[in-house]
Amino acid sequence: MQSRLAKTLYLGLAALSLGAVASVSTTASAKSKAKVVSTKPLKTAPETRNVQVTGTNAIYSKPGTVKGAKIVASKKTVKKLANSKKSADYFRAYSMQVTNKGSVYYKVVAMNGKHRGYIYGGKKDTVFAGGIKSATTTQTANLSANTTVYFAKPGKTNVTWSAPKYTQYKASKQAANTLPFAKDTLTVTKAETKTREGSLYYYVEDAAHPSINGWIYSGALTTTQNTFDAKSDVKVNFQTTSGAIVKSTTLAGLKANDGGKVATKVGTAVGTDAANQATDAWGAAALAGTGYAYKRSDSMNNAALTAAKSGDTITLYVTQNVAQSTKINFYAVTNDLSQQGKQLKAYTKSASATTVAFPALTNMFAGAKDSTYTANDVQAYLTANNLTTLYTPSYTVGNDKVYMKYTFNSALNGIYGSTNAKAFYTGTQENGASPVDTIATTTSANQDYVG
Repeated sequence: MQSRLAKTLYLGLAALSLGAVASVSTTASAKSKAKVVSTKPLKTAPETRNVQVTGTNAIYSKPGTVKGAKIVASKKTVKKLANSKKSADYFRAYSMQVTNKGSVYYKVVAMNGKHRGYIYGGKKDTVFAGGIKSATTTQTANLSANTTVYFAKPGKTNVTWSAPKYTQYKASKQAANTLPFAKDTLTVTKAETKTREGSLYYYVEDAAHPSINGWIYSGALTTTQNTFDAKSDVKVNFQTTSGAIVKSTTLAGLKANDGGKVATKVGTAVGTDAANQATDAWGAAALAGTGYAYKRSDSMNNAALTAAKSGDTITLYVTQNVAQSTKINFYAVTNDLSQQGKQLKAYTKSASATTVAFPALTNMFAGAKDSTYTANDVQAYLTANNLTTLYTPSYTVGNDKVYMKYTFNSALNGIYGSTNAKAFYTGTQENGASPVDTIATTTSANQDYVG
């Protein structure tokens, strides 16, 4: 009985001891939580506080070791941000808190505003460390040779900014729409590339409208002055039903629907004059060389024109012309390539220095009627049809048997279905039997293909 009492007493004391230890441990844990002992904003120049995360620490709603801190961006998320190739994932540090453990936490916000919170920054309040490090968001670049530029595509897409987008926190648009400044002359004064993307930006100044001075993507500029006036003009994109833009042009100096005078304000209804100007003949002139045709009577075209307002970009639909074959004239030219020489004809019965035995042809040189072809297009056709080297059948000069070998030299640009294409060859006289003496010569059908 004493033994049993002793054992019970022993177990009770043991349990009491464990409870006491647990109580002491819990109290010690609570006391070990860090406390913020200092808070202050960062006042150095904003660009000196651009940072990037290192991927080693999460972002919290308050310093991570302080009671109640919640994860804002996990360590996994922060690691992705550290490896990002986008400027939007840089951060700006704007305040600092120090705990009684001597740890420094910086409050940061992503350049795109998506993440905001505290991240561990090391043990010193004079340098970014731990979970963040200083970032250089742009690099200085060389100015272009021509510093006089213009807006290439005036509108709302590529505009001027106070800093290249996302390279500074809250970089803002200087001009939300550049259409009213389409004709302005701009001067490039600075150049930078985004460190992560590598895209080139220019700082442009507009003497006529200084309010739009700012940074703009270099691809949104051109060295050719834009003649578009958003106050009275309408841009036109000739487009296929599949969405491909064939050509762009402008309806200029349009009159207001309600006054009969040229519009003087962006957004003025000018549909009546637009429809009057956009005749079929106007469309044919604008589309010359494309191989496409426009009709104002098309219901979609008519609707787009009558609803037009100054400064708008409207779409007018076009259809491709039917294919048109084009004969090719072949010429022998002198060695100085003056392109003055004799025309080569298809051999029929009597061989001479200018009667060429053409191979049998199955494909015409063809394309959409009235569309432009290039010298390269002609050469490609000649190559595909074994026409880059031509021979005459052999003939007699004195007592010698000779033939001419012609090698393609050049061609001219042209328009399908308009006039015959022209291909130029240089010739050399060879002795002996010609390679074409034993093959079939041109047939009357081939006359449909060659001039």
